[in-house]
Amino acid sequence: MFKNIKEAFKIKEVRKKLLITFALLLVYRVGCWLPIPGINVAAFATATKANEFLGIISAVSGNALSNGAILALGVTPYINASIAIQLLGGAIPALERLAQQGEEGRKKINFYTRIVAFVLAIVQAIGFSANITGAYDASIFGGTWFTQAMVITIMVAGAMFTVWLGERITEIGVGNGLSLLIFVGILATAGQAIADSIAGLFTNIDGIWNLLLFLLAVVVIFGLIAWVDLAERKVTVQYAKQIKGRKMYGGQANSFPIKINAQGVMPIILAMTLLSFPQLVMAMFWPSTPYPEFLAMGGWLYTILSAVLIMFFSYFMASLTFKPDDIARTMQQNGGFINGIRPGKQTAEHLKKISDRITFFGAVYLALVALVPTLIFSFISGGNGSLVNAFSSTGLLIVVSCALEFDKQLESQLLMRSYKGFLK
Repeated sequence: MFKNIKEAFKIKEVRKKLLITFALLLVYRVGCWLPIPGINVAAFATATKANEFLGIISAVSGNALSNGAILALGVTPYINASIAIQLLGGAIPALERLAQQGEEGRKKINFYTRIVAFVLAIVQAIGFSANITGAYDASIFGGTWFTQAMVITIMVAGAMFTVWLGERITEIGVGNGLSLLIFVGILATAGQAIADSIAGLFTNIDGIWNLLLFLLAVVVIFGLIAWVDLAERKVTVQYAKQIKGRKMYGGQANSFPIKINAQGVMPIILAMTLLSFPQLVMAMFWPSTPYPEFLAMGGWLYTILSAVLIMFFSYFMASLTFKPDDIARTMQQNGGFINGIRPGKQTAEHLKKISDRITFFGAVYLALVALVPTLIFSFISGGNGSLVNAFSSTGLLIVVSCALEFDKQLESQLLMRSYKGFLK
């Protein structure tokens, strides 16, 4: 990756895109520190850190929520809206038809996603403010309903501005803008947690071994996640020879890959979103009522439900993204076949069998990544909750996926410019 970035700065067009990307990311980080007018920032930060649910959401947004910043909601409403639209796409024929209409259909789906994101931003902003004022301190917003309404309005506007920033990065920068915003937010939270831990060593030098062991575990888990994320199963396809006119086509073997973790971090996000919804509802309507410990993050029932839901959503997402019938039909139309397998129905059944096996291993892998690293980090962190929240399993997967995606995007930009230079 660093080699690609170094090479990118040597090409004027790619360098310009990189600088635009970094500038927009800087704007986002500034917005994560600018406090909302009229808010008691110190009291707001204390109330956010005291709630485990809000603390994890704040960690994903780069501590923007605990800072009481104008971009406190981050891209969370848009992500939830995208997930909802994607899930509904397989159930509502109209959305499925839009997805098949190319660029125009994609624009309409994006428009609907923004509307749903706007509604979810309003709900989340009201939920967070109701939770904090009801369970902690009503004077955080100055003790007036007008100030609280203004804070909610600014939070919603900040969420939509964050979506706009992400779309601009995707359009005129390098990489997926929304993914990069999450990536930068998680890295900022992790960096702050490590800096605070290092500062704490001046008062407690004994904690240095816990910190070193924690960082070593992070590096090892990062490596394992990257290794599995790049793993794939290649299916070899043989194309029959075809004579058209005086020319002969085909007669060669090709292959297409099926990734072990083709769904990425989506099943984990879906599972966490579904499990956190009851907690968000309780935070909105019954803020003073304690949430059951066995259903809270880290509870025994929460852990079991997380593993089950991750497995379920892995198979569900695989069924939406991988269509063996369509692949088999396309192969047959182009004269392709898998050795030892009849074209058509048998090929589709063979591909589905391969997909189911790979999805099973990918689902088990995601379930282990979602649960095991958190337990390891909790054990070796020495009771440092900020480190555990900063290096959550979801965050680790997102960081690795975003880094690999950014590297591929940058490499494709360099390759495209190399072809242009060759043609000139």
